[in-house]
Amino acid sequence: MSALWDHASPEAASARERGIHCIPLPTPFGIGPINTYLLDDDPLTLIDTGPNSGLALDALELELGKLGKKIEDLELIIVSHQHMDHLGLTEILARRSGAPVAALGSLVPCLSRYDEWMEADDRFAAAVMLRHGIPEETCLALRSVSRSFRGWGAATTVTQPLEQGGELKFRDRTLTVHHRPGHSPSDTIFFDADNRTLLAADHLIASVSSNPLIARPLDAPLEEAEDAGKLARPKSLMIYLESLAKTREMEPIDLILPGHGPGFTDHVELIDQRFQLHERRADKLYGLIAEQPRSGYDLAQALWGNVAVTQAYLTLSEALGHVDVLISEGRVAERFDDDGTAYFEATSSPTS
Repeated sequence: MSALWDHASPEAASARERGIHCIPLPTPFGIGPINTYLLDDDPLTLIDTGPNSGLALDALELELGKLGKKIEDLELIIVSHQHMDHLGLTEILARRSGAPVAALGSLVPCLSRYDEWMEADDRFAAAVMLRHGIPEETCLALRSVSRSFRGWGAATTVTQPLEQGGELKFRDRTLTVHHRPGHSPSDTIFFDADNRTLLAADHLIASVSSNPLIARPLDAPLEEAEDAGKLARPKSLMIYLESLAKTREMEPIDLILPGHGPGFTDHVELIDQRFQLHERRADKLYGLIAEQPRSGYDLAQALWGNVAVTQAYLTLSEALGHVDVLISEGRVAERFDDDGTAYFEATSSPTS
């Protein structure tokens, strides 16, 4: 679980000086509260909305009231990415306020068909899990859990599609839109160059390493979701590392406001730490594969043991992400058993 936003911290004070108020909202997820951000500007803007729950809605109304605002005052709502803890209340807030909703253009059709899209994502995830050795009963249990959680999100009508490099102009700032896929295919961050402020959502979080979850591509046909063979499995970790490298070069930045946990100031140092973390983990996985060929499920169990059903796909995504790195380096190769299960084997001797 990530640390909480600290309203008394220097970063929080700096955000307020820039007209940005963090409003943490409760979620039912292990990550804890989600940070939404109110830009006290023209237009009055809320970035992310929290999960679709009465508890989150009540908390938002209460905190807006403390700032002398109400939901009906909102003039723009921005969605940073596709995860339900960031978008669940969007349609409710848009209806009550009349505010337009802005999100990455490629996310628009997905959000408008939320239930179908989520079902297709679940079918795709199940196909990936079965291919990489997770037992069928675990896949079925995880799909059941996923369906039970689906109500924390909701369909949303996006009226203002955003593009990479586009700009959102306000009275006191201009936000440049940067698409940074990896944690999800739709991760979007917003950079205020004049005020050296980065609204990073879940792309970069100080208190926890963002999990590059293997996710169905946004433009993938819904009807092909159950056949992972028709869709080349996205190399989510490699995509994420490439996105981090781009963000590392964004300077100067002196305030980063994440989707969870406290704000922070040094994005370069944090990104370098994340690169080192992933390099160490890839080396550890290589050592396991060099001992004997292993499936993705074998690797996840070796690293994290028997985890809760809700964590099975997260840990598999993490393991496969590092295997993708090893394959790209020529250190590991993928092969398939007669039943179609993928196994990974070393192609060179372990380095000392």
